[in-house]
Amino acid sequence: MKPNRAEPWGLKGTALYFQGKYNEAIFALDEAIRLDPNDAYTWSVKGSALHSQGNYNEAIQFYDEAIKLDPNYASAWNGKGDALEALGKTTEANAAFTKAKELGYEG
Repeated sequence: MKPNRAEPWGLKGTALYFQGKYNEAIFALDEAIRLDPNDAYTWSVKGSALHSQGNYNEAIQFYDEAIKLDPNYASAWNGKGDALEALGKTTEANAAFTKAKELGYEG
């Protein structure tokens, strides 16, 4: 793996996330973000990893960054909705879910 390229780190982090290895995923995703802070997908996957650990407020921060980088990123809107719902913020969650659906999210 080329240690100075963001893409391999992001792919590794994504694979670890899907394996349920959230701490390892977060480490790899942090490295990907350090190398390329403009990749909305990486920010969103880190949000998902944090969400899976129950760190909902922190997850929302990462979803928000993904959305800031790509306002049309439906999956990030949906993830934000999930995290808000977990915090009992139903109105905000519903707004995020609505936006995700408007953007084509079918999850």
